[in-house]
Amino acid sequence: MSERPISRRRMLAAGAVLSASGVTGAIADDLTGNGVPFKPNSATFPQAADISGGYNFFSQAEAAFIEAACARMIPKDDLGPGAVEAGVPIFLDRQLGGEFGAGARWYMNGPWPKGEKTQGYQSRFTPAQMYRAAIKDIDDACAHAHNAPFHQIAADQQDAFLKGLESGSTSLPNADSKAVFTMFLQNVIEGFFSDPIYGGNRDMAGWKLIGFSGARYDQRPYVLAYNKPYPLPPVGISGRPGWTREG
Repeated sequence: MSERPISRRRMLAAGAVLSASGVTGAIADDLTGNGVPFKPNSATFPQAADISGGYNFFSQAEAAFIEAACARMIPKDDLGPGAVEAGVPIFLDRQLGGEFGAGARWYMNGPWPKGEKTQGYQSRFTPAQMYRAAIKDIDDACAHAHNAPFHQIAADQQDAFLKGLESGSTSLPNADSKAVFTMFLQNVIEGFFSDPIYGGNRDMAGWKLIGFSGARYDQRPYVLAYNKPYPLPPVGISGRPGWTREG
C-alpha cells in the first residue's frame, strides 16, 4: 500500500468504474422503472451463486483470515456496510471454488520465469492455489511475529502487514507478496461492487454507497436531470428486493 492508509474513497473510485463496465448491456428492469419486472430468458441469464450453507472453498482458518482482511480493506463505518457485511468473503469463496479459482480460461502451462509488470498474472499457481498458499504463509508469519494468526492480531498490526504485502517489503515463502495483495485487492473490489447475483454486494450496499443505478434498462427520463438526485433504487441483473416475479 502507499503511504496513505487504505480508505473507502480509494475503493469506491475504482469500484465505480468496475460497476459501470460490469453491468453494461444487462437488462433486468422494466421499461419505465416502475412496472412489472423483466422476465429473463433462462438460457442466457447468468446463474446466480448459491450463497447458502457457509463456506465451500475456504477452511475455517482460511475463512477467519479472509473475513479479517476484508474488514481492513473496506471497513464498516458511518457511510455504510463494509466488505464483510456486504458478503465479500462469500463472493470470494464461490469465485475461488469455481472457474476463476481454477484458472479455467487462463493459460497455465510453463515456463514460469519472473515476468514484467506489463505481462499481468505470472505464476504457476491458479488463483485458488495462490490464495491457499498465501493465507498459510501470512498466518505463519503473524504467528512468528505476534504469536497469533492474522485474524487475532490488532487492527494496526493487520494494516501494517497488508502494507508490507503491497509494497513487497514483506515477503512470503510460497507466493509473491505484491501479486497476492494486488489480486486480493482487485477481488475485494469486485465482490463489493459486482452484481449481487454473484454473491457479493449484499443488499446492493456498494451500489447504494456510490449512487449507482445498476442494470436498469431505460434511463432516458433522467439523462438531462442535471443536479438532481437519482430517484430510483438500484436494480441487479435478477431484479431487486421488493419485486414479486411472475411465475
